Amino acid sequence: MLFRNIFFFCVLTLAFQAFGQEPKEIKKANKAFQDENYIEAVKLTIHAFDKVNPKSRKASERKGDMAFKTGECYRMLEDYKNALDWYQKALVVNYQSINPQALFYYAEMIRYMGDYNLAIENYNAYKSLAPTDTRADAGIVACKEVAKFMSNKTNHIITNISVLNKESIDMSTVFADKKKTSIVFSSDRTSPLGGDIDPRTGETHMDLWLTQIDKKGNFGEPVLLPGEKINTEFNEGTVAFDSKFKKMFFTRCPYEKNKNLGCEIWVSELRGKDWAEPIKLPLKNADSVSIGHPCVSADGNFLIFVAELPGGFGGKDLWSSTYSKKADIWSPPVNLGPEINSAGNEMFPTFNAYEDLYFSSDGRPGLGGLDIFKAIKNSANGKNSWEKAENIGYPRNSEANEFSLIEINDTEGYFTSERKTGLGKTFKTDLYKYQLPPNKYDIKIIVSKLGQIEKKLGSVKVVIIGSDSSKVEGFTDKKGVIFFENKANGERVIKENTDYTILTYRVGAEKNKSETQFTTRGLRYDQNFIIDVPLLIPEEKIRIPEVRYAFGKWELLQDSTISSKDSLNFVYDVLMKYPKMILELSSHTDCRGNDEFNLKLSNNRARECVQYLVEEKGIDIRRLIPVGKGEKEPVKWIDEKGKTVVLTEKYITQFKIKDPIKFEKLHSLNRRTEGFVRGMDFDPDLAEQKLLSPVENLKTAKKDTKKGKKKKK
Repeated sequence: MLFRNIFFFCVLTLAFQAFGQEPKEIKKANKAFQDENYIEAVKLTIHAFDKVNPKSRKASERKGDMAFKTGECYRMLEDYKNALDWYQKALVVNYQSINPQALFYYAEMIRYMGDYNLAIENYNAYKSLAPTDTRADAGIVACKEVAKFMSNKTNHIITNISVLNKESIDMSTVFADKKKTSIVFSSDRTSPLGGDIDPRTGETHMDLWLTQIDKKGNFGEPVLLPGEKINTEFNEGTVAFDSKFKKMFFTRCPYEKNKNLGCEIWVSELRGKDWAEPIKLPLKNADSVSIGHPCVSADGNFLIFVAELPGGFGGKDLWSSTYSKKADIWSPPVNLGPEINSAGNEMFPTFNAYEDLYFSSDGRPGLGGLDIFKAIKNSANGKNSWEKAENIGYPRNSEANEFSLIEINDTEGYFTSERKTGLGKTFKTDLYKYQLPPNKYDIKIIVSKLGQIEKKLGSVKVVIIGSDSSKVEGFTDKKGVIFFENKANGERVIKENTDYTILTYRVGAEKNKSETQFTTRGLRYDQNFIIDVPLLIPEEKIRIPEVRYAFGKWELLQDSTISSKDSLNFVYDVLMKYPKMILELSSHTDCRGNDEFNLKLSNNRARECVQYLVEEKGIDIRRLIPVGKGEKEPVKWIDEKGKTVVLTEKYITQFKIKDPIKFEKLHSLNRRTEGFVRGMDFDPDLAEQKLLSPVENLKTAKKDTKKGKKKKK
């Protein structure tokens, strides 16, 4: 029963209608309703409703008023089905024209029942009567987004803590020690203290109970929280502790017949093993004002609580107060602002270890009723402020009310819910545990030849080593693929929060092994890893992305069509991946121009590549061998018929007239830079020092003695 659960924190603010001289049945019903004696009031309002004969407009209004208040009583008692029926009776006599709230709560109850389309119709009808009330907009958004919330279900496992939950109301857990082995919660279960029946619910009052968790995770039998005058004949609940667990803040809701007394926040200090007599915090200026649901900072000097005070955003808001040790006073309440508060109700604030704020709201898009939201602590401005409040989603939230979430760690914690899956009757308030199971990961590794991703390599050994000392290994199939999921014992190969190194190599060529790293740290969801691993095949050419040069020059071309330096960065990555590699960089020209000119031009171009890698990327020059090949080694090419041909001058020239575009393309294929592995044994301590080869003077070489004109290189 939500409103009972929060210790009648939601005092009705409905204006009682003045219908002239009221019959005695209505007077008695109104008096019980005004006193929040809902158990008695629901009987009296139903009796008065039956007695009223709607033969006049005024009588019809009275009948509608009694129907509405009956619905309100059932809503306060969280009997939503009966509340829905009685709101509907009020609408039948057009009571919404007197009090539009009847239509709003009718829509709310329909939403609780899960008929979202009908709820939207009634929210829209309410908006036409109360266009400034944004609660209807929030309700409409919630109805429309239910499917999205359901489809974005998280992997949390929700468990009813049946060993603690009874047929009573059980709610609002909080840790009572640093080891998180003691838990305090609120319950109206039978207490040794006895006490009167609460006239607002017809049940016993709420008390604070303590349970211990043993080493196996089992909950001990709850006992009343020890301490002088902590539990009383009134309602106590929603507790908060400072980080030393020496101060306890809690809500107490006194009750006196015929008096409107709001809830209060009290504080007690630990004396030995018991809590001392509590002191009421002076945070309100009138008896009728209700404050409660304390949430306190680690040092115990900053308090967030719930109140309905002037200057709020509507409904119950979250407010704060700061304690001045020097002046020994708490500051006047300050509203937490629109980042947190809405036109609806915000309640049950709690902190996690990072002082991020959890709270419940029915004024933001959600699945129904109160949903739990999380707001991140904004540490940049040095103030106590929070931002980016987000719904924590389904299944921790449901169509019912959820509140009072506390974290055990990043993956598990406790919260309170009134979901239909609770023990006993529908919408019963119970304690729940949530747990996020380990993420499921698998990995597919695809090994290809370095520089030729299309050429997959089979029979390559793959070893995966984890930072947790785990190790698995196997060989790629003929498609160059190997897949890991579970070990023989069912244990996952890839685990959470672990760094991994993938080693790939051909057996007998271990010195050419490739190393690739990946991690699962920070991942929040299941994931299928697909990792491409390039592997060096010794004594084979490495295909390098295209490097272009200015016409007849050797400067690396950098324009809108290509970044030759980006192409050479591929070479840099290879050299970094294989720190013992010695690489020859061979530059080639096309066949146009004479041999001497082309040889010197290709030498300079190879030298330019080496200079970039040495001077701009920091590669040791002793690992690089620049070679100019001129036009002597034309490339092999597969033609349109699948035939492999050598791009000689004779072959290319046949396309000069009949296909000029192909003619230029084939020449461009010959203008290339290639890598050739000359060794995998570079030792910086033993290798001889060397300098970059000088630039060769092209003016001593003729550009074209055969045809007498310049050609594109």
